Amino acid sequence: MNRLLFALVASLALGQASAQDLPVAGSTTLDLGSIHLISAAIGLSARKQILGHLVVNEQGDTVGKVDDLVVAPDMSVTYAIVGVGGFLGVKRHHVAIPVDEFTPKNDTFLLAGATREAIRSLPAFDYAEP
Repeated sequence: MNRLLFALVASLALGQASAQDLPVAGSTTLDLGSIHLISAAIGLSARKQILGHLVVNEQGDTVGKVDDLVVAPDMSVTYAIVGVGGFLGVKRHHVAIPVDEFTPKNDTFLLAGATREAIRSLPAFDYAEP
């Protein structure tokens, strides 16, 4: 009975995701005896659709690149670590910018009003030592 209820809830969630045209990070087919369940993670793939992508302003000027994401204890993504300058990542200036400041735009992320100089003027983000 629990398997049937789980399958029903999963199929409803998948049906809603399809109807809303939400991005799908991936899917996995699980074999649960006689029940075949497809489980999909709704959202974005950090590695393929976020990390390494350019940050642009309204004029389309590149102002940085998304180098990392900060995940809060509640598992929500709170900040994007944006890098600007440097050569091949060396001497790159990293800053933390709240993710709600970004707007996806094609294969980039729009950061309204941003310039390279404005990002360089923000306090540097330093990783804590483990």
